[in-house]
Parts: sequence; structure tokens; C-alpha cells
Amino acid sequence: MNIHPTAIIHKNARLHYDVKVGPYTIINDGVEIGEGTEVGSHVLIDSGTIIGRNCKIHHGAVLGTLPQDLKFEGEKTLLTIGDNTVIREYATINRGTKWRGKTVIGEECFIMIYAHVAHDCLLGNHVILANSANLGGHVEIGDYAIIGGVVPVHQFVKIGAHSIVGGGFRVQKDVCPYALVGGYPLKTMGLNIIGLKRRGFPEKTIEILKQVFKLLFRSKLNTSQAVKRIKSEIKIIPEVQAILDFIAKSDRGIIK
Repeated sequence: MNIHPTAIIHKNARLHYDVKVGPYTIINDGVEIGEGTEVGSHVLIDSGTIIGRNCKIHHGAVLGTLPQDLKFEGEKTLLTIGDNTVIREYATINRGTKWRGKTVIGEECFIMIYAHVAHDCLLGNHVILANSANLGGHVEIGDYAIIGGVVPVHQFVKIGAHSIVGGGFRVQKDVCPYALVGGYPLKTMGLNIIGLKRRGFPEKTIEILKQVFKLLFRSKLNTSQAVKRIKSEIKIIPEVQAILDFIAKSDRGIIK
């Protein structure tokens, strides 16, 4: 291991032999860190944190600390971080409560400076949180979603896969998969076409999703009426089914 002599590593922490740890970092009891991961200076990694392979944890990040939840009673919970994830300077991520038992950051995520992920959040793979994005507890974010800078996300909100939230907007309801949202008040501006093209979605799939979004967000139909029309008029490809499933499971309602 390449561990700076000023770092403090608990004897019960488990680090792969090639993990790098910078000056004045503290790694507490029970932490696990996988192969190839680099931990910068002045980082705190608290008990219950499990970090995968080839991650990069930058200066001043604070990981796995106690939930900011008055219902937390000291139960043993986890923070898990997937392979190839980057966590930039001063980001903070709390571990879970008994509600979920863990906070989960997926693989190949990018958590930027001063972002905060609260207890029991569930982030998929390839998620990006821009600078100072702040997630309340129990937030769920699908694969490839992007949250812009200085965005607060209300607790229990769900943000669908391949969606993008513009910077500076408050998210108080669920964001439909594949959506581009922004504005005051927050609304669905349309389909995240650029993101879908970058990820290789076929043109035929994008055209079908445009039809879905027209019914959901550009018609005078309410959500239930739009869903009924989608089921009767539009080919139910997997991407459309993902939208229907997301709406069916939405507790807070979707941003229109």
C-alpha cells in the first residue's frame, strides 16, 4: 500500500494492497476499500463504508458518517460505493438508516464538489451530481441521470434513468425517465434527446419516446388519461414500459 505516514487507518479496516491514501486522511473501523482505489488528503471515511475498485476520492470528502435523521437510533448501517466512481472535493455522503439499511452509490458515478447525498439514497450507475447538488433522504436516481449544479432534491423523490435536471432548480416531484426538466416552476421541457443520442438509442426508439412525451407533457390530458392513451395507441417497447412502470410506482407524482 502507498499510505502517507500521517494517515490514520483503523486496524480493522480492510484495504486492498495497492490502495493509495493521502496525508491526514482518517479511515475508521470496518471500512473496506477495493483494488486500485485512490483516497486523497484530509478525507474521512467512517465505519460501515464499502468502496469498490478503481475509485477516486478527492481532498476533504466525508463518507459514511451518521445520517442526519432524528429517527436514527444508532443502528448498524452501510454506505456502498461502486467501482470506478469519482467523488470530488468536500462531497459528503451519509450512510443509511434502518429504513433501507444502506445508502448506495452505483458504478462509474461522478459526484462533484460540495454535493451531498443523504441517508438511504439509491443512485444507479453512471449518475452525475454537479457541484453543490443536494439530495434529501430516500432519493432514488436511475442510471445515467444528470443533476445540475446547486439543485436541491426533496426527500423521497425519484429521478428516472437517462433524465437531466437543469442547474439551480428545486426538484419536489418525480422526474420521468428520459426527461429534460427545468424552469420556474419546474416542468418537463421535453425529451433528453442529446443524452439519448450520445448513448446510442436508435432513432426509431427516440421517435416513439417523442410520441409518449407528447401525450404526457404536451397534451391537455392528465397523467392517468395520457397513460391510457399510451397503452392503447403506442407500441410498448421496453423504454415505454419503463416510463409506465415509473409512473405507476410514483408516490409524489411526476413533474409535468
